[in-house]
Amino acid sequence: TGADALSLENWNRIVRQIQEEAADTRLEVPVLYGIDSIHGATFLEGATLYPHNIGLAATRDPGLVERIARATAQETRAMGIRWNFDPVLDVAREPLWPRFDETFGEDPTLVAEMGTAKVRGYQGDDLSAPTAVAATMKHYLGYSVPDNGKDRTPAHISPVQLWDYHLPPFRAAVRAGAATVMLNSGSVNRVPVHAHNYLLQTVLREELGFNGFMVSDWEDVIRLHTRHRIAETPAQAVYRSVAAGLDMSMVPNDYSFYELLVTLVESGQISEQRLDASVAPILQLKDDLGLFDDPMPEPQAVENFGLPEYTELALEAAQRSITLLKNEDDILPLSTGDTILLAGPGGDNRSTLHGAWSFSWQGDKEELYPQSTRSLYEALTARFGEERVLRHSVRDYEDEDNTDGDRLIEMARNADLIVLALGENAYSESPGVIDDLALDPRQRALARAAASTGLPVVLVLIQGRPRLISDIEPLMDAVVLAYRPGSRGADAIADVLVGDFNPEGVLPFTYHRHSGDINLYDRAFSADVQQLTLEGGVSDEGHRPQWPFGHGLSYSNFRIDSLRLSRNSLSASNPTMDVSVRVRNRSSDAGGLALDLYVSDLYASTTPPVQRLRKFTRVHLQPRETRRVSFTLTLADLALVDGGGRQVVEPGEFSVRVADLTASFQFQGQRQILPW
Repeated sequence: TGADALSLENWNRIVRQIQEEAADTRLEVPVLYGIDSIHGATFLEGATLYPHNIGLAATRDPGLVERIARATAQETRAMGIRWNFDPVLDVAREPLWPRFDETFGEDPTLVAEMGTAKVRGYQGDDLSAPTAVAATMKHYLGYSVPDNGKDRTPAHISPVQLWDYHLPPFRAAVRAGAATVMLNSGSVNRVPVHAHNYLLQTVLREELGFNGFMVSDWEDVIRLHTRHRIAETPAQAVYRSVAAGLDMSMVPNDYSFYELLVTLVESGQISEQRLDASVAPILQLKDDLGLFDDPMPEPQAVENFGLPEYTELALEAAQRSITLLKNEDDILPLSTGDTILLAGPGGDNRSTLHGAWSFSWQGDKEELYPQSTRSLYEALTARFGEERVLRHSVRDYEDEDNTDGDRLIEMARNADLIVLALGENAYSESPGVIDDLALDPRQRALARAAASTGLPVVLVLIQGRPRLISDIEPLMDAVVLAYRPGSRGADAIADVLVGDFNPEGVLPFTYHRHSGDINLYDRAFSADVQQLTLEGGVSDEGHRPQWPFGHGLSYSNFRIDSLRLSRNSLSASNPTMDVSVRVRNRSSDAGGLALDLYVSDLYASTTPPVQRLRKFTRVHLQPRETRRVSFTLTLADLALVDGGGRQVVEPGEFSVRVADLTASFQFQGQRQILPW
């Protein structure tokens, strides 16, 4: 995965050569080749790349995610590759973490629904079909919450957090039939996951019922010796990982795992029966994928490369992911008769639109992007004309000319408004580590310079995580969050800015205001309380995000009202309840709307969260259309997780919320322990 993208012909040639070598071995067992097709066929020249998962989560549309996964599977299989190292099921609860944009956000229900949609899309109904690839749920477990926010570093996770937040997406993916799992490179509670018998055997195999195979991440068995230091020798590292349950080691450059494992079996430290337990699911998957029938690249699969519907799907996904965070005085949409000054490092750069895993590991090689992939400057000139788009942006993201405030002020004399394209350049994993969540100070200075001109300023954030902008947000007239929108991202941003597409994305994470206030939407009630004086004065405004989880504006004027519950109580004998709201589009613009349903347990034996997302859906309304939208709650939606990892429903009062509407109901009867 450190290499750059290759042509379809080269991939087919490489896979064919590998399989020919395998056919010359004693057992003639074909090779199962895997790759990181993270948001499209990452390492295939000419492939279509879609928004990263964090943007897809903003659509609240699992069906869209499944369609994208199916298209990705088709282009990956066209390469001759039948195993994909995706989806990422890590729950993004640490905004510093550099793989934030590969996740579906901070809520486990959202991650589970979107992640299982990807599993279904990748694998389909038949893994042997030339349109399918085996999915890899990753990174099991706790990778996304390192204590220091840095990549591949230790995490400490309580049992409640483990079972309530980090395990549900993997449980859902196991039930959806995910074929393989990749392990977390870090450690959890001082035990590296690659040697964590409890997480791998007791939880994954026994509790979750996973019967596929486990693969390490890059060189992580070796690192039990070199980094984690729980193995005094490389051989002991192999022993610890295999004894804990690992089935396959990803070792890119040597045969050390194989050689040391043979030695351990010959010495009797690892039994042949243990080896058989790992070999069996690997062989089974090879058979399921049709490798024993024909391991070569399939002509039917090759025909699915570069289909025109892929780029249309990429545009739809990017459009629907974009989230309008602020729109003072309805400055958006823009008039194409205006003259725009486009400024900032993201204005004429493709890497920032794509992020990690985009024709290279880091995604930062501008020369690898197809000429058909537009920058934001090119997309805007296609709509406004070159004479109406003034460019204060150069291709090199880090070039200081991109943040020259004096030059911006000078150019602004000939403009009607300013579009600032700020955020982050592409990065992946450890190269994306940061020490400060605040947006680059040079970019914030450019925003202040733009505001000083007196012209309206539209801020377009193209980034993989919520970089803090609280000091410049009041100066901006509009804020548009594009996430990492992919191959058609620039076109989608331009469509939203000029009103050719009505924005409908909503935040899949809490957008924080201050670095010292990383408080998530499902915080405890006490997190809202601040004691102000010694005399006991308190405030309940401890949670003050820049924008809350689920926030997103539209050009339509939606009204949500008439919240109804089908009953006022639930019990073991009456375990379901319908919740509905009326949604009205009171404007002349058709538009899409995401609806999140939250449940709150008002009093519990352990501290309950303020709220939990339990259901979500979407609705698209024509002008003046009204529709009633319904959800069904079950007892599982009322459950909290106790210290033993059990789902428990306790009698008492609950409330449900949709938008700003709330209603209360009771759970009556005895305390219930629910099966997972």
